[in-house]
Amino acid sequence: LARLGAQVTGVDAAAESIAVAVRHAAGSGLPIAYHAGELAALGLGQFDLVTNMEVIEHVADKALFVSQLASHLADGGLMVLSTPNRTARSRVLLVEGAEALGMVPRGTHHWDDFVTPDELADLLAGAGLTMGTPQGIAWTPAKGLHLSTDMALNYIVTATAA
Repeated sequence: LARLGAQVTGVDAAAESIAVAVRHAAGSGLPIAYHAGELAALGLGQFDLVTNMEVIEHVADKALFVSQLASHLADGGLMVLSTPNRTARSRVLLVEGAEALGMVPRGTHHWDDFVTPDELADLLAGAGLTMGTPQGIAWTPAKGLHLSTDMALNYIVTATAA
C-alpha cells in the first residue's frame, strides 16, 4: 500500500516485530509510521482501511480486540481480516504439520484459538460491523497461495460499519 502511495501506519504489540518492520521499510525506502504497543493506548485516530492479517488467533480477548479495531475505522471505512479456520484439517496441517516440519516455531499456533467464520461474524457484529462473504485462502503447488472457495485452512473477510 505504501508503494502505491497510501499513508500507512503499522502497529504491533511486540517491539521486536516493529524493529524488523522498520528496518524492512527503511531498506525499501517506504515511509511507513510504525508503533509498538497496545492499539487502544496509542491514540492513533481513525483510518479508511484497517487490516488485521493473521493476528486475531493470537489474541486472548478477541471481542475487545475487534472492538478496538472497529473504533479505529473511519466512517465508510473498510476492515480486512484473515485468520486460520478451526477445522480438523487446519489442526493437522497448520499446527501439527507446520510445526513438525519446522515451517513455524513450535507453540506458534494453538488450534483452540483459531476462529471459525461464524464466530468471527459474531465478533464483528458485536463491534457494530457487518462481515462480507468469506473467501478461503488455499495453497497448491501450481498456484501457491490463492483465493478459493475452500476455507478449511484459512480465510479472509471484509467488514464494514453495520
